[in-house]
Amino acid sequence: MNLLTRRLFLRFSSLSLLLSSAFSVNALAADDIRIGISLPTQRDIVWVRYKQGLEDAAKKLGVKILLQVSDQDASVQASQVENLLSQKVNALIIAPHDASAASTLVEKAHKAGIKVISLDRLILNSDLDLYVSFDNPKIGELQGEYLVKNVPKGNYAVFLGAPTDNNSKILHEAAMKHIAPLVKKGDIKIVTEQNIQDWQPSVAQRLMENSLTANKNNINAVLAPNDNTAGGIIQALSSQKLAGKVYVTGQDAELTAAQRIAAGTQSMTIFKDQNKLSELALQIAKDMAEKKPFKATHYTANGKKNVPSVFLEPIIVDKNNIDKEFIQSGFFKKEDVYKFIKK
Repeated sequence: MNLLTRRLFLRFSSLSLLLSSAFSVNALAADDIRIGISLPTQRDIVWVRYKQGLEDAAKKLGVKILLQVSDQDASVQASQVENLLSQKVNALIIAPHDASAASTLVEKAHKAGIKVISLDRLILNSDLDLYVSFDNPKIGELQGEYLVKNVPKGNYAVFLGAPTDNNSKILHEAAMKHIAPLVKKGDIKIVTEQNIQDWQPSVAQRLMENSLTANKNNINAVLAPNDNTAGGIIQALSSQKLAGKVYVTGQDAELTAAQRIAAGTQSMTIFKDQNKLSELALQIAKDMAEKKPFKATHYTANGKKNVPSVFLEPIIVDKNNIDKEFIQSGFFKKEDVYKFIKK
């Protein structure tokens, strides 16, 4: 090979490598993208909605998802995430069962060069890439504000969600911004303040039964952290013929909660459209896989850093706007919401 031929060959080889590299960067078509997803449970309708929403969004966006459910077990979730990473996913969405324990999963993902989005629940003490959720402080404030507006004086039972879920603390602290001043004033007395393990309605029912017994049924309002736990709490109230006489909060816009609002046994819920949040999370995960920038609207402290965050706004729903928000919007059918109401 003479000098001229050798130079041409080297130039051609370099150009081929350059084109090959450019092609490999741009060749990550939507249907080549693999997004790993780890959800904590399917025992709660909220997470059933998230699963369905993510599957629908994947079809719409044309990406492949590898979705696993840990069934409320942090060690199982850790194994599942390791399995997802071994399958060479391009981005990872985690809704942690244990917000603290999940920090090691972020580390493992980063070692593999994978960015992590925390969905709905914030992963603590980690170098998390993005947090996508509803405005949880706003949800807590809406709950607390609703109670003090309707029950400015009396005995309150205050419940928090699972101690392993950072949202429990956020919701409680936000609600107490409205409740605490009236406690200090002496108008409100908190007679019960407890966490509900794993957000289980059976646990909520037992704790409420204990509170009613300890306070001789003298409870005027209940801060229930979500609709699932509100259901258990209202069962305890029903057994004492107090359902509908005690104000009870909620969130998640479950059909059963809508039915209880229509019946007058649950006072309110917070409408959070999981389909919108699922599509938003998956769109950003797709952008991350394609090395595209994303824009954060907020920053959330997780104990290690201020995590870039994107929040959707929640909406309060009670008997005054239930038809507008749930039925006229098409979210629920009228016959389903009013299924148990006698004509």
